[in-house]
Amino acid sequence: MKAFWLEFEQKLAVFSPELRHDLNAPATDKEIEDLETIIGSRLPLDFIECLQIHNGQKGDTNGLFDGLEFMSCQRIAAEWQIWKQLLDNQDFTGLMSIPDPAIRNDWWNPLWIPFTYDGSGNHLCIDLMPSSAGISGQIISLYHDDATRKKVADNFTQWFSAFTDSINC
Repeated sequence: MKAFWLEFEQKLAVFSPELRHDLNAPATDKEIEDLETIIGSRLPLDFIECLQIHNGQKGDTNGLFDGLEFMSCQRIAAEWQIWKQLLDNQDFTGLMSIPDPAIRNDWWNPLWIPFTYDGSGNHLCIDLMPSSAGISGQIISLYHDDATRKKVADNFTQWFSAFTDSINC
């Protein structure tokens, strides 16, 4: 993960220094532990390693990932709790998604952990409860007002590597 971040930060220094300066310091073990307690599950090791390099971004500029905010442990917990409250209030009763085969057909699942945010309720999530055709830790897209759920990558490392490779300076 360190090598991917090093490459990414070198690219940021060239095309968007303000985004590079918007990155938070590493997450502490306590911040990661608190997040895992709130969501009731362990996070994948590759994502923990990412948070231990940068705990999201401050939010003083555009979103880090193609305009999507890279959320800190605290922001992940806050967004997850919004979705959890909607689920507990039965706001999703009778709603089913139209997912790729690797994803459950839930509208939202408490083991879909958002790590990006677009400001309108849409996220990329770490899927810790995939369908039988999926892989725990896969990255999926979640749009609050669209039933489509797509698998984006097999894991966070694959997603982050592909994102970093897509940046041309």
